[in-house]
Amino acid sequence: MSKQNIDWSNLGFGYIKTDYRYVCRYKDGQWDEGGLETDANITLNECACVFQYCQACFEGMKAYYTKDGHIVCFRPDMNAKRMADSAARLEMPPFPVDKFVDAVKQVVAANADFVPPYGTGASLYIRPFMIGTNSVIGVKPATEFEFRIFCTPVGPYFKGGAKPIAIKVSDYDRAAPHGTGNIKAGLNYAMSLHAIMEAHREGFAENMYLDAATRTKVEETGGANFIFVTKDGKLVTPKSDSILPSVPRRSLLVVAEKYLHMPVEEREVYFSEVPDFAECGLCGTAAVISPVGLINDHGKEIRFPSGMDEMGPVLTKLYTTLRGIQQCEIEAPEGWILKIQ
Repeated sequence: MSKQNIDWSNLGFGYIKTDYRYVCRYKDGQWDEGGLETDANITLNECACVFQYCQACFEGMKAYYTKDGHIVCFRPDMNAKRMADSAARLEMPPFPVDKFVDAVKQVVAANADFVPPYGTGASLYIRPFMIGTNSVIGVKPATEFEFRIFCTPVGPYFKGGAKPIAIKVSDYDRAAPHGTGNIKAGLNYAMSLHAIMEAHREGFAENMYLDAATRTKVEETGGANFIFVTKDGKLVTPKSDSILPSVPRRSLLVVAEKYLHMPVEEREVYFSEVPDFAECGLCGTAAVISPVGLINDHGKEIRFPSGMDEMGPVLTKLYTTLRGIQQCEIEAPEGWILKIQ
């Protein structure tokens, strides 16, 4: 397949098989050399630990063309470090950060034909993951593991791109205090599937999860962190030990403070405060920023002044500045951009 065979401007957020993926295996206490492979399929025993006890973690990032024709990736070292944290929590061997970043470079360079052209709004989504592969029937960790990175060209995560979405307050809990909410474990996402499908059936794009302990504080959605803008122009984001630390959210806090000179607060956000905010958005690798125009709380609607027609002015500045940094049109902080070719 080549670029001419894909309608880049109308690309959905789905899987398209690319030519190469990186595979590295762990056995007898060490990782092998690893390298690129062409087979997209994995053959495992029926009793593999990943099937029995869901021993799996993953990451997500993007590569894209810049205006001057380079292919770049945004802060992959942060994903590598977060995945190492996830692995440690799941009794899996952390994959070395430098080897992770090198593997990303190999996969993207080998699949350069699948990187969407600049200006199409599409990107190459990169999915590293690790699974326990040997047979385990008693409840215990695997001793053999497989680390893989594949990639696929994707369009916007939410249909309509950066148009405001409507979400609902979920009756379900995403994560418990002292649990695994702050790591990117596959099981966390499996547990949110019913809730997200229920939201979709009711006409909402996503869920707002509240803290499991008191159900009074904002946590996150099934796949993105919240950011709020106060009426006096302050950026506020929820702080909790059960929230996944999003790379784009952490980057947006720097953008707000250092580039836009906005006051920034990372703190507990009570749901009772939400109607007082001027703007609300979801941020994550897949969506970057998706503005929220409406939150449905069991039939009671919270509508933000920014409305349902377009992204609010402050979120727009944050979005365009971060995208400018990612596209190398605005000078990035040191180490944020990995040039692949």
